[in-house]
Amino acid sequence: MDTIFALASAPGRSGVAVVRVSGDRSWEAVKALAGSVPEPRRMVLRTLRDTSGAHVDKAMVVVFAAGASFTGEESAEFHLHGSIAVVRAILLELSLLEGCRPAQPGEFTRRALENGCMDFTQVEALADLIEAETEGQRKQALAVLSGALSGRVSEWRQKLVRAASLLEVTIDFVDEDVPVDVAGEVVGLLKDVLSDIQAELRGLDAAERVRMGFEVAIVGPPNAGKSTLLNNLAGRDAAITSEIAGTTRDVIEVRMDVGGLPVTFLDTAGLRETEDPVERLGIDLARRRAEAADLRVHLVERGGQPEIGVRSGDVVRWAKDDSGSLDDGLSGRTGYGVARVLSEIAEELLERTAGMSLTSRERHRDSLVRSQMFLERAVSGLESGMSEVDILSEDIRLGIRQLEILVGRVEVEHLLDEIFSSFCIGK
Repeated sequence: MDTIFALASAPGRSGVAVVRVSGDRSWEAVKALAGSVPEPRRMVLRTLRDTSGAHVDKAMVVVFAAGASFTGEESAEFHLHGSIAVVRAILLELSLLEGCRPAQPGEFTRRALENGCMDFTQVEALADLIEAETEGQRKQALAVLSGALSGRVSEWRQKLVRAASLLEVTIDFVDEDVPVDVAGEVVGLLKDVLSDIQAELRGLDAAERVRMGFEVAIVGPPNAGKSTLLNNLAGRDAAITSEIAGTTRDVIEVRMDVGGLPVTFLDTAGLRETEDPVERLGIDLARRRAEAADLRVHLVERGGQPEIGVRSGDVVRWAKDDSGSLDDGLSGRTGYGVARVLSEIAEELLERTAGMSLTSRERHRDSLVRSQMFLERAVSGLESGMSEVDILSEDIRLGIRQLEILVGRVEVEHLLDEIFSSFCIGK
């Protein structure tokens, strides 16, 4: 297998640039550039030279032995001065070495997966960690990356393997008296796993929202200060504001960190009856996005009512309270009440995510639902006195297989290219 290399830090000028190398020629690459190979996992200062012996840079160099690196292979890192020219020179020198080539997107992580250093859920979590924008996303990704989900699935698998083994004992004794009645223990094991799977499924939607982000729609009549409020939240002129009713025709989005959670605020068209066909399209879109949003901030004119139904968790405020005279007033122009609204939104969304699970993708849901179906069928058969033990045992094995698909032990090859294409080259 080729030895691969890539810039692992951000491209462009920086204080330090890290070039990563992985494969059975990694240490040879270090020797070629630095003159000698340091003790594994000990960072040392070396002068790096090109093939002609010319000085390229002074850098910190560290090597890792096979089985003790991120990829599971012999690997090395060059911590260079963050000059574009220096990085380019080192990458060129590496490309000239026999058996070395530039890495493809995600290829380091793919090798870690193939070498058993990570499972598929951890690969997904690493991608999520790289993309994390908020504290909530960081914590969520780290929990899965640390192996928490893998460990949970491993516990379930152990219980199911024991349950299947107990049933298969009865197959071995088909013409004899079975030493003990195993049905009670098997049902208990299956129900324990089913309870855990159901808990994961209940919290999956909340976990997915943390990973992907919540949507909060700002709704109200024309000229209620929706765009001004959005600009206040964004800290910039994200939306055009005007005294002319119907200025906002499309949905304008601003993504923010609210209480450690990713939230996209939607500035929608003012809700009213209109003969303008273009504005009417904008109003229809506003209603659809508001209905689909996780919650809404309703801006209400004095003496008026919310333009659409208020759901649990929605925030209702009197619009354009520039003087700050109302307890439930809000002004995007002066900022009055904005902090309180953000606090209420954060409290509501944090409450919704309190029971989130470790699983957070539709792929996870599919595997859990399928496993649940097979295990429930096995329990039903056992409790009804079904005598076809081989069929019951097969249902348990099928349930185990779905959990193995979840962590990527089987049947995920078709997902790998899609997942790794989102990684940067150095990962």
